[in-house]
Amino acid sequence: MENYSLDGLEGPRHEHVSASHEAVAFMDNIDPKELQRCVFTDNLVSLSESGRDLGKFSVSVEFACRAQQPCMLVHAQSQGAIEDSLCGTTVTAYVTCDLEVLEEDYYEYMKLEDRSLEKRCHVAQCDGNILITKVTTEGQEVTEQNAAFPLSVARGLITEGSHLLLMRLFALKGKVPENMTFISIDQNLHIISATFEQLGVEKEEFDGECMEVFGIKRTLLFSEDDPQTWHCYFLPDGHMVSRVQLGSPVAVKILQLPSYQEKVVEIPKMSLSWEEDMQMRSKFLDRKEEQKADHASYLRRHPEIRALISDFLQFLLLRKPDDVFQFAREYFLPFTCHHPQSESTQAVDPSI
Repeated sequence: MENYSLDGLEGPRHEHVSASHEAVAFMDNIDPKELQRCVFTDNLVSLSESGRDLGKFSVSVEFACRAQQPCMLVHAQSQGAIEDSLCGTTVTAYVTCDLEVLEEDYYEYMKLEDRSLEKRCHVAQCDGNILITKVTTEGQEVTEQNAAFPLSVARGLITEGSHLLLMRLFALKGKVPENMTFISIDQNLHIISATFEQLGVEKEEFDGECMEVFGIKRTLLFSEDDPQTWHCYFLPDGHMVSRVQLGSPVAVKILQLPSYQEKVVEIPKMSLSWEEDMQMRSKFLDRKEEQKADHASYLRRHPEIRALISDFLQFLLLRKPDDVFQFAREYFLPFTCHHPQSESTQAVDPSI
């Protein structure tokens, strides 16, 4: 396996860590029809061991386009409180139809009594490389880490965003193929192994109805002595019903079946900073540029607008009337005789 550089980082390089041939082949042979079945939203809640509601967890998948390339948009968000400390995570990922990451933003925060902790990680493709920037802010201290390695090293890379789509595909198949060993990125921006295994089928009761759920085991091998493992269970249609990290007192569970959820569950409004959400910021900038171009085009087609407004302002500043509205009405009133009233203005009281 070829070497990759971790600019600005210290520590050993994780050489000889690569995805299995079976995992790469699985990604290369994903049927677009299977991706269509993954387009839906999951809404779950976070619960303590005693059953106390700690927060919300949601995952949505939809079709999108990034850099003029059709792709899948995965958006996951969790918000809640642990020991009275507000915390949350947002993941927005654009991935190709074979789960190759085009761009991903990861944002995590925790509000403590004496300080706040924030972690941001941005992953993007650029000139045949995967570029990663991670910024950690703890109180007033800011630390930045950067890493870069060629796409050839990233074969089989599964990130925080793409693994959610991957597990939906496994759940819809009702099977996890053998030797599903992918690669992922750890907190130090090193490449590690990420494995997925089948837990089998179990029965769970929802609203008095017993249903079969399919289990998937996800393990991140940070080291031989420090693996982190999650058990996730899904309905046959791919909806997640539970997720728990082994050793954690918090579990994520669905309270009602999706069909009932969509009808009766009202999703509460949550405070959202659109500038921190990659998807919303992208839509805002696209819409802003679209409107600017439309307005500029209209002004070019009607040069009389600039002349009209310029004359009015010049006359206004010359007269300096106390009642600006009455002055404007009298100034523009003669123009109404030049054009017949449209349907939209005929019903308007001329005294207004």
